[in-house]
Amino acid sequence: MDGTYSQNDLSHVVEADKAHVWHHLVQHKAFDSKDPNIIIEGKGMRVWNQAGKEHLDAVSGGVWTVNVGYGRERIAKAVYEQLMRVNYFAGAAGSVPGALFAEKLIEKMPGLTRVYYTNSGSEANEKAFKMIRQIAHKRYGGKKHKILYRDRDYHGTTIACLSAGGQDERNAQYGPFTPGFVRVPHCLEYRKHEQEGAPAANYGEWAADQIEQVILAEGPDTIGGLCLEPVTAGGGVIPAPEGYWQKVQEICRKYDILLHIDEVVCGVGRTGTWFGYQHYGIEPDFVTMAKGVASGYAAIACCVTSERVFDMFKDDADDPMNYFRDISTFGGCTAGPAAAIENMAIIEDEGLLANTAAMGDYMTDQLNALADRHAVIGDVRGKGLFLGAELVADRTSKEPVPEAQVQAVVGDCMGQGVIIGATNRSVPGRNNTLCFSPALIATKDDIDQIVSAVDGALGRVFG
Repeated sequence: MDGTYSQNDLSHVVEADKAHVWHHLVQHKAFDSKDPNIIIEGKGMRVWNQAGKEHLDAVSGGVWTVNVGYGRERIAKAVYEQLMRVNYFAGAAGSVPGALFAEKLIEKMPGLTRVYYTNSGSEANEKAFKMIRQIAHKRYGGKKHKILYRDRDYHGTTIACLSAGGQDERNAQYGPFTPGFVRVPHCLEYRKHEQEGAPAANYGEWAADQIEQVILAEGPDTIGGLCLEPVTAGGGVIPAPEGYWQKVQEICRKYDILLHIDEVVCGVGRTGTWFGYQHYGIEPDFVTMAKGVASGYAAIACCVTSERVFDMFKDDADDPMNYFRDISTFGGCTAGPAAAIENMAIIEDEGLLANTAAMGDYMTDQLNALADRHAVIGDVRGKGLFLGAELVADRTSKEPVPEAQVQAVVGDCMGQGVIIGATNRSVPGRNNTLCFSPALIATKDDIDQIVSAVDGALGRVFG
């Protein structure tokens, strides 16, 4: 560690944090008797806290964000240079990095053409929801306004995004919610025994058919959009089964429903392709993204659309209401696209998509080998370097282990200097999946250290 803080400086920092900072996702009562964890430095895949302890970060900043690792000087320099030129102007005007990154991004997304800049994944999803609603009023007299979302999926923290959130514990105590959002069933094949009528074979097509059943029940003329994660993230790291996505595309086209893919977690390399949906050959109308777009070096999120969607907002220039009457204040910041350009260049220059695919296969194999030694691992699943291991008390019944034991595994790994994640306050009684999302620069040695830590933790927690 080569940070510049002195011990006295850090003591003051800790006290200031305890006195004034409201942390995310944390019960603060524990800080009455212990200090919060403060990350003061990062390099590559490793971070150091205020005590100088080194940790291997297997969750890319805690929430799947730092895709290219810590300490990237070329990104920091690009942001500095851009800020010295111009740091901000509202998105009603353009910027040099905004134009250039949009061009580079669209090159990676055949069939899509327009980039709307925002500051967070939640806000990017809100923009897509608002576009769908405005289209409903422009084209369908307001009737085709409902938006479908999937059980276990997550789309953000705002009230509208929670209204489209399939995680009941995350939603609890925040209602009432925005009307017009309708849930469809999940597609977790490992738990198909909990879904009435689920077949032994062709589960993917059946799961997609359940979406169509909801559409028919609600009325196809009332459904404007379908919002899905390509791989469900916080709801249990759930890749869709074979046959699912092709059927989803068919259903959307059949009923003239706009397909919105939420790539906030999966986007920009996490699954081994630029975007998760690109594994499946589908053609979305909206793609939203945030976390990995600039690897956390600056705040940036995007709502990307097809030209067909874009044209719906300029087809009658004489109508003063016929454009997208929206703004994102910090969508006008130039640091985000400046960082994103360098982030994308690093992924290309260092072959990180190929590395993600290869290391994802390696880590999957190692986790499956771990399952051979620990019966508590019921299922290993994911895509690229976005993986989960569901822990069960019994492999036959698939009864989840108590959440306290899942958190004990996470805590044991932390004590070993390895940061892993777990589903947390998501699905009642189903927060039992360990989550892994190391940076796209991960090596076999890094993965071996992660898996070894989990191996030891499982042995100590479950015997």
